[in-house]
Amino acid sequence: MAWADITAQGADEGARGCDGGIQWLADWSAWYVSLTFARGIGPEELAARLGALPDLHPGPLGAIDAWSMVTETVDGDGVARVGSWGGWSFAVEHGVPAGAQRLAEVSRSGAEAVHLDPQPDHPPKQFAYARDGELVCCFGLGEEHWRGGHRPDFLLPELVEAKILTPDGCYARPDDEPDEERDRLTLAVLEHRFALSLPRRLVEETPLPAFVTCTQ
Repeated sequence: MAWADITAQGADEGARGCDGGIQWLADWSAWYVSLTFARGIGPEELAARLGALPDLHPGPLGAIDAWSMVTETVDGDGVARVGSWGGWSFAVEHGVPAGAQRLAEVSRSGAEAVHLDPQPDHPPKQFAYARDGELVCCFGLGEEHWRGGHRPDFLLPELVEAKILTPDGCYARPDDEPDEERDRLTLAVLEHRFALSLPRRLVEETPLPAFVTCTQ
């Protein structure tokens, strides 16, 4: 599927209120892929900045075929399926996520980048935001009181408004709150702050241009 086709569908479905936002990730029990969003560069450039190997371009792949491709790569490689949606380029990263290590590189030369990593084997889920070659802010979902980056308080006003943190940066949610509800609150903050949206079917089903990425 061409980038223009995906973008055009995004505008059409966004107008109909379909597939909006990223809050659905909180309820997705099969969230095993990392997601890297980039604004200011196209999907092919995003793949290149994620370390795409120039001689390995397996063509459009759905999620199942991408996972199969991961098993054929060397240790430390992953497979990124890329596209464009809602003003952002995106990469669905199967296997080892390059976005976790390369986010500052993805955001160089005035670009922005957001990385969401489900960390299924080592919770909590992770968020990071970079801009113009600099890691601005990062934290774990449910651990927003432990924030890193050059501007750890970058999202503090939004997290306070959502009653996730207190004004002094302490955690404000009840200890017995279900993980899905907690995650949804933070995903809603990220969704609205960065205008992020990605339909579940693009992540799960749609064949997208794919690249093998080297993370070592």
